[in-house]
Amino acid sequence: MPLPPERAPVPDQAEPLVPAQEYLPESGRLGWAITRLARLFAVGIIIAMAVLVVEIFLRYVFNSPTIWAHETTTFLSAVTFIFGGLFCVTRNSHIRVVLIYDMVSRRARRVLDVLISMASLLACLFFAWASWLMVKKAMFRPDGSFFLETSGSAWNSPAPALLKIFLLVVMVTMSIQFLILTVNYLRRPLRTGGDSDA
Repeated sequence: MPLPPERAPVPDQAEPLVPAQEYLPESGRLGWAITRLARLFAVGIIIAMAVLVVEIFLRYVFNSPTIWAHETTTFLSAVTFIFGGLFCVTRNSHIRVVLIYDMVSRRARRVLDVLISMASLLACLFFAWASWLMVKKAMFRPDGSFFLETSGSAWNSPAPALLKIFLLVVMVTMSIQFLILTVNYLRRPLRTGGDSDA
């Protein structure tokens, strides 16, 4: 028998959980593309786990360990973590201290958004330059001939060189992303918080 209206349970008045934003609108089309590409890198973690399972099985059941499993899982994990920084920028979910940011007005927050993006852009450009210096050493011998740096292990894969190249690509892309954020924060209408796209 249903309860009378005055005795019916009161629905939970808490606000419903809002799903995490897929990407920051100010990130533009590049942010959208990075978010879609992230699914591919997420699969890399699953592949790394599968490789470890195979390695454990081969090592402890057949006493026949591989020479490639450790380097493969390290490479896949490293690539995913490097890409994770770029992914966090597009979602505005990187670690930050917001004590002052939360206390100021919306106009001041807009100024801070621009300044933070510009400072991050400058930092990324410095890191991209440092990455390029590493890539040059990892891709070319002292005489200028092309040669990818290898791990020096039994498998001797070119994973170290590939990781450095990937880091350079990510740092350049992150610099472009912070430039887009800076421009779009400057163009964003103050009251509507618009979704301008660069």
